[in-house]
Amino acid sequence: VGPAVGAAVLLRRPITLLNWRLLVQGALAFTLGLTPFLYQPIRAAHFPAINEGEPTACVTHIAVDCTLSSVTYQRLMANVNREQYGKPSLTERQAPFTAQVGMWWLYFKWQWNRDAHDERPGIQNGLAVLFLALGFVGGWVHWKRDRQSFWFFGPLVFTVTFALIYYMNFKYGASQAPELGDSVPREVRDRDYFYLWSYSAWSVWAALGLVWVWESIAALLGSEQRRLGRDTVDVPHRRSWLTASPVLALALIPLFSNFTQASRHGHTDTRDFASDLLQSVEPYGVLVTVGDNDTFPLWYAQEVEGIRKDVVVANTSLLNTDWYTRQLLRRPVYEYDAAAGPAIYRGRTWTKPSGPPLKLTMVQADAVPLYQELPGPSTFTVPGTEMQAVVDPKNLAHGVLERADFFVLQMIRDAFPARPMYFSRTSANYGNTLGLGPYLMTQGLARKLLTHTPTPAGDTVLVQGEGFMDLGRTRALWNVYEAPTSIARRGDWVDRPSIGIPYLYVSTGFLLSQALDQNGDRAAADQVLKRTSGVAKATRMEDVFNDAVRARQQMPLPTAPADSATSVQVPLGRGK
Repeated sequence: VGPAVGAAVLLRRPITLLNWRLLVQGALAFTLGLTPFLYQPIRAAHFPAINEGEPTACVTHIAVDCTLSSVTYQRLMANVNREQYGKPSLTERQAPFTAQVGMWWLYFKWQWNRDAHDERPGIQNGLAVLFLALGFVGGWVHWKRDRQSFWFFGPLVFTVTFALIYYMNFKYGASQAPELGDSVPREVRDRDYFYLWSYSAWSVWAALGLVWVWESIAALLGSEQRRLGRDTVDVPHRRSWLTASPVLALALIPLFSNFTQASRHGHTDTRDFASDLLQSVEPYGVLVTVGDNDTFPLWYAQEVEGIRKDVVVANTSLLNTDWYTRQLLRRPVYEYDAAAGPAIYRGRTWTKPSGPPLKLTMVQADAVPLYQELPGPSTFTVPGTEMQAVVDPKNLAHGVLERADFFVLQMIRDAFPARPMYFSRTSANYGNTLGLGPYLMTQGLARKLLTHTPTPAGDTVLVQGEGFMDLGRTRALWNVYEAPTSIARRGDWVDRPSIGIPYLYVSTGFLLSQALDQNGDRAAADQVLKRTSGVAKATRMEDVFNDAVRARQQMPLPTAPADSATSVQVPLGRGK
């Protein structure tokens, strides 16, 4: 808003800048506006459960000396400037500016008709052009009839469109230019919410343009001359205004065209997914996740609804930051509520840990570098177990052992096997890249780390394409999972970049039915497959699901050795 205010003052009354009272008032208002930022170090030093960035130098308690320190200032500015995301300078464009404008236009079209599945592209484009034209007309009307306020609002519209597009400097959008595929760098999700201010400002001009159209039609239907000051002007009759009023129904188009795809009424599937994933982990377990979609819902479930707070969520993206590891060390050990957990965990004694899963001091944790180069394949062992995992730099994401990799392995060494260790199946083959693949076994939506390589026996079955699965545990968990029902009830999945959430249920249900079928329980397999089909149909993954079913019917019985376990890879475009 600042540039727009500056333009309005300079163009209308520059002498205002010499009004010392106004300058003092402006400084006070600016200081008041900073208070949300200045409050962050105070809040952070009370160590709330969700404390992203932790912009404070206070380690154990809040105090004046650590709050008013250079370290607090550095961490606060890092938070404000979003340094953890590694954004380049504005001169280093992450995509051509024309492509970034194209992203704005894509999301502009969504405002009038979301059309998430490209079923009505003609209607969507037509509505977008209509409201774009109404906005231009509204801007012209604004200029003609209220020049003074235009000098503020006109620059504001420019600031929240072209200037904002340039400042954000985004990569290609997740849903933008699908024909380019993965040949261009992309944002991990659609960033339409960043342009809320742009579309809100444009809607003001679109409304002015619509009123001008209403007025023009009414004038054509009949008008009369009236005195306006010293002038005589033509004004539409009251009857003409009423007759032309149906044109205002255009304003209702966004409401009705987006009602089903924008509404979140009754959508509990994300919460249910978080509960299901947490319930896949044994009491007091550590669950390794990799991104926002499989972490933020879990935080909500734990901190708002109190679901499975005993589980420690370890996000690999955030483990590369120092503040997140400090929070893991500081996090209390919560009591497991057996009555609220799945029946499969009852009847056993679960030992409550005495501390965090990392046996490091905060100073030691802060000292861990961002990455470590390995001279070659290294053997990772855990005392008291048979584990002989080979960590090969060739299999690591960037050829080096990153800070997050180090902490995951350190948690295994410090807390396992006394504390169960799990990798969320949303993490794909992350466990395999650390050489742990031969020691992983699927249990529901997660893969449990074992002290030894499993062999087929009893409920431990080898499923081709997945590796070993705990059939009994997965079946028991599947029967209490809530999200398959809520996803099917929702009947759609608008946000395609997060399609991995429903796909996780499709793949889990399919693999479970395959394992049941291999064990000779065809009736149970068909029942699981039917529920899985409901999820696939609701989220428009029927083709993938049907192809998998047909492939399974032609698949021979598994003969792969135990150490060949790999994660399922079914092509789903960019949303896989």
